Amino acid sequence: MGLDGTRGILNPAEGFTRFALSRESPPEDLAPFVDRYWSVRWDLEGQPPYEQETLPYPCVHISFTTVDFEVHGPGTRRFVAHLSGRGQVHGTKFKPAGFFALAKVPMRALVDRVVSLEHATGRAAPIPENAEPATVKPIVESFLRSFEPIHDATAELVNGLVARAQEDRQIARAEDLAQIAGVSVRSLHRLFERYVGVGPKWIVRRSRVQEAADRVARGGHVDWAAVAQELGYHDQAHLIRDFRAQIGFTPSIYARRCKEAAARASSSG
Repeated sequence: MGLDGTRGILNPAEGFTRFALSRESPPEDLAPFVDRYWSVRWDLEGQPPYEQETLPYPCVHISFTTVDFEVHGPGTRRFVAHLSGRGQVHGTKFKPAGFFALAKVPMRALVDRVVSLEHATGRAAPIPENAEPATVKPIVESFLRSFEPIHDATAELVNGLVARAQEDRQIARAEDLAQIAGVSVRSLHRLFERYVGVGPKWIVRRSRVQEAADRVARGGHVDWAAVAQELGYHDQAHLIRDFRAQIGFTPSIYARRCKEAAARASSSG
């Protein structure tokens, strides 16, 4: 797999030598709530375990390995998946405000937490004996449809604002999003907390660091002073602090790790 569409996956060139990622769009009736389905498969038999790091998007995932469904709430911290032996996982990625239609608990109560599907929604999905991750998509779709979720205009607005924060480099502050929405920052924060679980300021910061990390992973020289200005930071030092706080490395160290991984992948291919 190339590096297109890998934003949020840290050091993807290294990761794609250890696992395979596939994605699939949801059916039309679930598209207002679900962003995509995804599956990860790995075979590390006879190899050391591998830790794949990601910088999560502001959304909920439902995952299934071989035992049960789990709900992963919006993650504000770097996530590390521990891969060993041979395995696979099937996931459902919701739109930022998509899980709100199913949630039994406040969205903010899911932030940085992994809980059972029954805890998060008040219902358990029926799982056939010996179910495999590759066969659970129909179960997920049937489960979601059982809620008869209603298309919510406010949720659509929130999804649009999050997308704007992720795609528009002119959005540098929560105030910018509030102006677009025509509400106060305080009202926007309450809206995001209710429908997503995290606030607009954090979403803007995460989007900027994801973009910076994505540029690094693609290789080539990065003018960090220019990138900082382009992404709306006060200065280069501010970007570097934000980058290190979210990813755990300075941009220069992360760039070196990505470059070394790309060289190994190229030589082994």
